[in-house]
Amino acid sequence: MTRGVAMKLRTGLLIAALGGAGALLIGCTADGQLKDDMGSADFGKAVREDFAAQVADPDAAYKGPPPPSNGERASVATKRYTDDTAKAASGSTTGVTVGGGGGGGP
Repeated sequence: MTRGVAMKLRTGLLIAALGGAGALLIGCTADGQLKDDMGSADFGKAVREDFAAQVADPDAAYKGPPPPSNGERASVATKRYTDDTAKAASGSTTGVTVGGGGGGGP
């Protein structure tokens, strides 16, 4: 092996080693940043807000009178549901259309 090739090989290995060490140190910095963010006042705020949005309000108040209902029909429907003899839906159906879009470049 010539001296020039050996020097290039050593230089390449040194650059690779320094690059690897730098990548490891960057990982430590990101961990420190995460610890700093966890100490902030709004850490986890999105999760708490999502959780609160899914909790039913036990004291919900609605404006106006309650909608009219028919106890006899509700009882029959409940019995069909519990007996697993519910009727199939009839009337209009809703269709779901999924469309794709986007364009391509040249």
